[in-house]
Amino acid sequence: MKANVQRIEQHIELLSQFTSTPGVGVTRLTYTMEDLHARIYIKEKMVEYNLVVTEDGFGNIFGKLDGTIPDAPSVIVGSHFDSVPNGGAYDGAAGVIVGLEVAALFKENNIKPDYPLEIIALVEEEGSRFGGGLMGSRGMMGLLSMEDFNKLADKDGELAVDAMQKIGLDPENIKKRDPKTIKAFLELHIEQGPILEETGFQIGVVEAIVGLTQLEVTVQGQAGHAGTTPMDRRSDALVSAAQIIAAFPQLAKDEGAGTVITTGRLNVYPNGANVIPDKVVFTVDIRSGKEVHVLNAVQKVKELVDSQSLGGIHSSCEQMLYIEPKELDEEIRSLLKASSETLEIPYCTMNSGAGHDAMVFSDFTACGMVFIPSKDGLSHCPEEWSDSSHLADGATIIYEAAKQLTEDKI
Repeated sequence: MKANVQRIEQHIELLSQFTSTPGVGVTRLTYTMEDLHARIYIKEKMVEYNLVVTEDGFGNIFGKLDGTIPDAPSVIVGSHFDSVPNGGAYDGAAGVIVGLEVAALFKENNIKPDYPLEIIALVEEEGSRFGGGLMGSRGMMGLLSMEDFNKLADKDGELAVDAMQKIGLDPENIKKRDPKTIKAFLELHIEQGPILEETGFQIGVVEAIVGLTQLEVTVQGQAGHAGTTPMDRRSDALVSAAQIIAAFPQLAKDEGAGTVITTGRLNVYPNGANVIPDKVVFTVDIRSGKEVHVLNAVQKVKELVDSQSLGGIHSSCEQMLYIEPKELDEEIRSLLKASSETLEIPYCTMNSGAGHDAMVFSDFTACGMVFIPSKDGLSHCPEEWSDSSHLADGATIIYEAAKQLTEDKI
C-alpha cells in the first residue's frame, strides 16, 4: 500500500498554521504557544492511529505501537517540529508527518509488529530559541546534562525549564533514553539543496551527514556617544565583530573541501542608533564533510577572534556544539535502496550538508535517512516547498523499511 498524498497534504497545511508569523513563513519556537498547539495536533493524530502517547522531560513526543516481543527495542520514525524564524512548512515537520503516515499505514493494513514501532516528534533541533541545536535528541540520549539544561535560556533570559512549565510540560519526567530500547531510527527530510531537483531523482538515500560545530563569539568594547567620541578614541565592539565576520569567507575558501562558515545570528548592545556598541554576540556555524577540516576551521576562527583582543576590545569564543561527521548504517541504506527499486522510484545516494537528529542517534543505534527534493533548493525561508507526491514516495519507502525492521526474522 502506498502513502496517502491527500492525508500528507492536510497534515502539512494544518501544522503550518501553528506559527507566530502568519503569512511570513513558519515561526514555531520551542515551548511557545505555537509549539503547544502543534504538539496537541500531533498527539491527537498519534492517538487516532492507535499509538500510546508519552512525552519526556524535554518535551519530545513519542507515539508507540507495541510489538509482540516482550521488552523488545523499538524502530523509531520521525523528525523535529520546531522551526527557524520565518522558515518553511516542511523542514522537520515533513519527517514528523511521514512518521504519522507510517503509523496510519500500519493501522490501515492491520499490521501487528514484532518489534515496537514508535513515531517521534523532537524539540529544538534548530536551536532557534535556546541555541546549540539538536537539543531534543541530544538530551534524549544523555548528551545534555541536567545542569546544562537547567541553565539554558533564550535571548530574553527565560529559562527553558520555566518555558516548558508555561505550556504544561513536566521537566521532571524521565529524560534519558536507554539506547538498548532502540533498534533503529529512520528519518525523512527535505534535501534543503538543489541536487535532487537538478538531477531529476525523487529520492536521495543519505550515506553520511556533515560534521558541524557551533561557536558563540562575544566582543566586548566600550559604549559612548556617537557624535562626541572621536574615531581614534573608540572601542567599537561592532566594528571588531564585523572585521572577524568579514574574514570568514576567505578562511572557509582557504580550508577547502567544501568547508562552510556562517554567522546566522548577531546581537548588538545596547542597540541604539546614536550609541557606540559596547558588546556584540554572534554565532559561528562551521561545517565540512571531514572532521580534520572542521577542527582546522575552528582553530583558525579562535585565532581570528583572539587577534581582536586589543585597543580596549576583549573577544572570547565558546563552543556550543560539536558533532563529527557521521556515516549512516550500511544495512539500512541497502534496505532503503531496495525499497526504492521495488517501488520503481528513482533514487541516488548523497551526503547531507545539514545537521539532523539522525547524526545524534547514529552513535547509539542503526540509522537511515531519506531526502526528497526541495523546490529551487530553498529552505529556512517562507518559499520552502516540496511536492506532496515526493513526500508520499518517501513515506512509502520509509513504511516498507519500517515493516521489515519491525519483523522478527529469526
